[in-house]
Amino acid sequence: MTATSIAFLLNGQPTALPAATSPTTSLLDWLRGTAQGGPGLTGTKEGCAEGDCGACTVVLEEPDGRRTPINACLTLLGQLHGRAIRTVEGLRGPDGAPHPIQVAMAESDGTQCGFCTPGIVMSAWAHCRTGGDPHEALAGNLCRCTGYRPIVEVFERLEDDGARLPAAAFPPPAAARFEAPGQAFHLPATLDELLALRAAHPGAWLLAGGTDLGLRVSDHREVPAEVICLLNVPEMHAVEASPAGLRLGAAVSYARMLRACRDVIGLVGLEGLLARLGSRQIRGLGTLGGNLGTASPIGDALPPLVALGATVTLASVRGRRELPVEQFLTGYRRNALAPDEVILSVFLPAPPPGAHFACEKISKRHDQDIATVGAAMLVDMEGGVVTTARLAFGGVAATVVRARSAEAALLGRPFDAAAVADAARALEADIAPLSDWRGSAAYRLAVAQGLLHRLQLRATRPGLPTHVMAVMEGV
Repeated sequence: MTATSIAFLLNGQPTALPAATSPTTSLLDWLRGTAQGGPGLTGTKEGCAEGDCGACTVVLEEPDGRRTPINACLTLLGQLHGRAIRTVEGLRGPDGAPHPIQVAMAESDGTQCGFCTPGIVMSAWAHCRTGGDPHEALAGNLCRCTGYRPIVEVFERLEDDGARLPAAAFPPPAAARFEAPGQAFHLPATLDELLALRAAHPGAWLLAGGTDLGLRVSDHREVPAEVICLLNVPEMHAVEASPAGLRLGAAVSYARMLRACRDVIGLVGLEGLLARLGSRQIRGLGTLGGNLGTASPIGDALPPLVALGATVTLASVRGRRELPVEQFLTGYRRNALAPDEVILSVFLPAPPPGAHFACEKISKRHDQDIATVGAAMLVDMEGGVVTTARLAFGGVAATVVRARSAEAALLGRPFDAAAVADAARALEADIAPLSDWRGSAAYRLAVAQGLLHRLQLRATRPGLPTHVMAVMEGV
């Protein structure tokens, strides 16, 4: 039976919204009670409304027990159907006492004005289950007054509280349709349903994570008439890792993609780049299919797809077709997707054994920033001579560029400084950067050329440090 009312768990309690609730209201607005009769849970704050500051962080509780921090400002109510959300109010104990994380933050002087604290606490609650680098866990949370040292110290000593939801909290995904005045929000549960909807509504928003489309709601207050959400279609979430490479459904989150990269030999460079793609909150929702659909020239994941020779599978009621990603990207924010098609999956071939594969992102900040120049470079050699060269750059033209002149300068030669110098000069014919506030055209060209030299140093002098993360005087 098709559900007609949005229903989910909020802080462990079943919550059903009135049938006429707008499914494209942001979770943040609804929680704070400023839209659609929300519960007035004001611990979740609005800072930037763009997914950058982390003040709106809440946690998705997953069926496998994982906790995924997400930005409530970018999450639409229709995306929550059948899922479980935890806000800072839901961390209280049965007696109303603060959670141990909240106690630790207060006792360690990890809070000052308190505006950002609820979001940081929610990131900490997710981090205590997954572990890892506390700095990376905090990359999506901005604190303007406390300073991060005491907060990092709290993160370093966190322990999992063991809290879990019962399996019955997660019903099997089912088809749903939510209506509000002038709006329809579709949640198909099968690929056939999805393709039929796409054929019938070619102008509808195709929504997966919504880290880009969500901005049109939070920032620009758009109210889309028709939305087709991909979250309940199993094929959209398939992950297949093999020695040949990695196949990902278009709605697989970056967080899952990052974990899957660890199962494919040769994708270490991509794993490192993905760890810098947005923040944990963005990676918890954002998808590779969304990055392809947006076709932005500064999409972090796109240069690696071109350098690897990745292919994208498109599907419609007419059938399926497969295209190399570099043919799928046709121009500035344009792609080869037909009006009745959806991106079904992406296949990333594993680099050849022994090949040198590197992904680079040059930005003003290491975390949570837009790339000034992005690059992915694959070079394979036989007998000391370059036999394969695939060089892809983002942020240097209207779309991701395959640097074929530079590749030609490398082929058939030793991968030495002279060959790279020729390839760097050839880059001037491959890319056409613009000047903007992130960097001048001359700077972008120099960066792209420098990244080629860095790849050669990595390949020929593996013990040589090629990154400087910080410079401190007197140390």
